[in-house]
Amino acid sequence: MNKTVLITGASQGIGKETALLFAQKGYDVVLAARNSEPLNAVANEIKNLGRQSLAIPTDISDIEQVKALVESAIATYGNIDVLINNAGICMTAPMVNTTLDDWHKIIDINIWGYIHLIHTLLPHLLDRKSGTIVNVGSIGGKMPLPNMTAYCTSKYAIAGLTETLRLELEPKGIRVCAVHPSATDSDFLERAIFRGDSEDETQKQRQQMHTFLKSPLASKPQDVAKEIWNIVQHPKMESIVGSGIFPATMYRFVPGLTDWLFKRATG
Repeated sequence: MNKTVLITGASQGIGKETALLFAQKGYDVVLAARNSEPLNAVANEIKNLGRQSLAIPTDISDIEQVKALVESAIATYGNIDVLINNAGICMTAPMVNTTLDDWHKIIDINIWGYIHLIHTLLPHLLDRKSGTIVNVGSIGGKMPLPNMTAYCTSKYAIAGLTETLRLELEPKGIRVCAVHPSATDSDFLERAIFRGDSEDETQKQRQQMHTFLKSPLASKPQDVAKEIWNIVQHPKMESIVGSGIFPATMYRFVPGLTDWLFKRATG
């Protein structure tokens, strides 16, 4: 029986590149994302690689849709060996400009989406006494980032979820890992949220992010996909990808200095 991977946020960016890489490595792939058209396009690419794929449009913030996704995946392939929680959205905004609707959207997708998949798939993994869960976090889950309170809250939660779940599940044969990219040059801006004090400030935030994503400092989707593959093949607690390694390490050892530098940089 071929191994099977289930990937959320699989229609573009990190999710798409991860799906193609796992297919190249011999996995059958279950693809989940909200929009069916790009999802089906990825499925066709996988079929051209000679592997099977199952594309299921899914809103991971909706538990009933997640249940249907997992049931269809298991019914089709018989087993799920790897779960890659990847779907998420980013938000740049000071707390004062972050609405409660914004908070719910970030939490529903970035936290509840991951919980929904793990909670639904876990009985299957426990029955098999094997499997790997990879939670794609962010450098924003390893250190605070200016004007990204809601986003960092969600990603710190994922770091805590991953680290605690590892203690619970590894004795039962299930490996739990995290991959933390820096901002990644993909279709990231299409779904990112920006809230400034004015329209000019909002556009400035967006332009700053666009500039960073086109710089050498941004992570590349292919590099993140490779690290996800590596951590599945050679499990370890976590991996930080890209330019975020230095500031995250610096924050770990000298958080006060790192905070001071960020405050200076952001005025």
